[in-house]
Amino acid sequence: MDFHILESSWLFQGLSADRIKELFQGIPSIIQRYEKDETIFQPLATADKVGVVLKGSVQSYKLFPNGSQVNVTVRQAGDIIGSAAALSVQKKYPSGVVALEHTEILMLSRDDFLRLLKRDPHLVENALFEISTITYMLQQRLELLSYHGIDQKIAFYLLTQSAQSGEAVIPIPGSMTKWALMMNVSRPSLHRELKRLEEQGLLRHTPALIEILDPPALGKLLRR
Repeated sequence: MDFHILESSWLFQGLSADRIKELFQGIPSIIQRYEKDETIFQPLATADKVGVVLKGSVQSYKLFPNGSQVNVTVRQAGDIIGSAAALSVQKKYPSGVVALEHTEILMLSRDDFLRLLKRDPHLVENALFEISTITYMLQQRLELLSYHGIDQKIAFYLLTQSAQSGEAVIPIPGSMTKWALMMNVSRPSLHRELKRLEEQGLLRHTPALIEILDPPALGKLLRR
């Protein structure tokens, strides 16, 4: 395995490829490949694996007894999946995970993941940072899903991202399709609402970027 690819992962940030290779001594580095819509983790299955996304992207989702589905998060290359569940008391995946495209994942058993963490304090720090970031993202996700209007979801996302970055130009996360999944809306509906907000002078958008033109007006949408 080329350990240079792991240098960009949150889990191994600050570590060289040589150091990462050293840490993996005696730990299998198994790369699993998934095609679009292929299941990676089943909801409520035993959380006995942790993955590092090397290529592609995955979607976590939550199914409800009435048949509805909520898309929870999109994870991309460099992100960890399954770590919070594997380290929890319940040891169950709270949501399912599927591949959004051809995806390659370095898959570790729960025991090997724990062995890895014990070998370098940087890994523990990075893992805690990653899990804390996911927890924060999920809290924001709950707030986003509390808004019913697509325009409100767009406004909340853009204003939140702008507050974090200090910038008025916000990158679309991955693609319009991935962003629609994240917002739990259809791609055509998202595109129509963006066009309407652009016509009203609240924003300007391209396939990759959105520029906020009128933050106060976007804020008013959230108080509707």
